Amino acid sequence: MRLGLVCIPRELEGVHVIDRVVEIGRKADELGFSGVWVTDAFARGTATLDPIAMLGVLCGVTSKVELGTCVVQLPLRHPVEHAHRVQSINMLSNGRLIFGIGSGSTKHDFDAVEADYTARFKTMTRYLDVMQRTWNGEGVYGPALTAWPGTVGGPRVMLGAWRSERWINLSAKKLQGWIASGIYSEPEDLAIGTKMFREAGGTRSVLANIFTDLRGDAAPNNRSAMTKISLYCGVAEAKERLKRIADLGFTDALLVAPFDAPEQLEAMRGLI
Repeated sequence: MRLGLVCIPRELEGVHVIDRVVEIGRKADELGFSGVWVTDAFARGTATLDPIAMLGVLCGVTSKVELGTCVVQLPLRHPVEHAHRVQSINMLSNGRLIFGIGSGSTKHDFDAVEADYTARFKTMTRYLDVMQRTWNGEGVYGPALTAWPGTVGGPRVMLGAWRSERWINLSAKKLQGWIASGIYSEPEDLAIGTKMFREAGGTRSVLANIFTDLRGDAAPNNRSAMTKISLYCGVAEAKERLKRIADLGFTDALLVAPFDAPEQLEAMRGLI
């Protein structure tokens, strides 16, 4: 199983956010993590950063790791303009982008931009089609966008979704993989989902947003009570939990890096 990081910035006294994001990206590259991934939220009562802007920073300070989104809420942006920004990151990262997408799950984000929350599933599939056609050089609503050489077709796309047959089949048959959530999903559901995914012909399944802090119960900002799967524990227990995740059938686990303690990253890399 491959081990990647999720970088979720938060305000820390005496720490410039961009310096910490850069530090996590560089350490991920140096230590051999598989990737650095970012999340997408903006109207939930806390300050957040735009995922495409963050990936732009990470493009410049990494050279080996994948750069991914887990996941971008596709219905919230105009699909052609969004396709242009995403393709820019794919080019700047030299093809390292994994574009993880989802329908969105929080109504506040939709209300903030006057998007239709009730139509989010239909909008997601429609917008994905528009983006893929745009990446292939088609002018969907008007003139086509000119792609940089070598970027036609767009990035690899993975779908973040529950384990319904519809979304599993889309992930396995038409996209490049499935992203599940360590925050909301019970292990029993994840086992069913990975089995369905493999039977549908899927090969890459990612369990994202596994909040991790090897200080265990002493960790500040401990979210273990709010998540279904987390690694707020010592090294030995963390290894056992990761083994159970691998046994569920996942090919990748994405650990949320403790933003206040990047010195833990070396020990985290040693978990697998």
